[in-house]
Amino acid sequence: MNDLLLVICNTPDKESAHKLARLLLAEKLCACVNILPQIESLYTWEGKLEQANEVTMLIKTTKACYQQLQNTVKTNHPYEIPEIIAVDIADGSPEYLNWIVNSTTIKCTLSE
Repeated sequence: MNDLLLVICNTPDKESAHKLARLLLAEKLCACVNILPQIESLYTWEGKLEQANEVTMLIKTTKACYQQLQNTVKTNHPYEIPEIIAVDIADGSPEYLNWIVNSTTIKCTLSE
């Protein structure tokens, strides 16, 4: 199944992650969102080294839903430029992978 993605997105806090996750799930743009506890991020922003505590979201979706998912995250994310990284899911339990496909909206499949 090469039409599945794992999308990684960091948020500033648990509340932001929960809000985004619920929105993505309500719109059936993904099957599941894992919200990982606080992580520490170090990065360069506007020429300065920054350090922040963040919450990571692991979002399981299809390639057909990705563009809508990305637009929804960008529109509703508190960061000016949110981290949105999509990684192909190369393999996995067939039952789980089928569940991802069956849990996303038919709209995504038709708009591909």
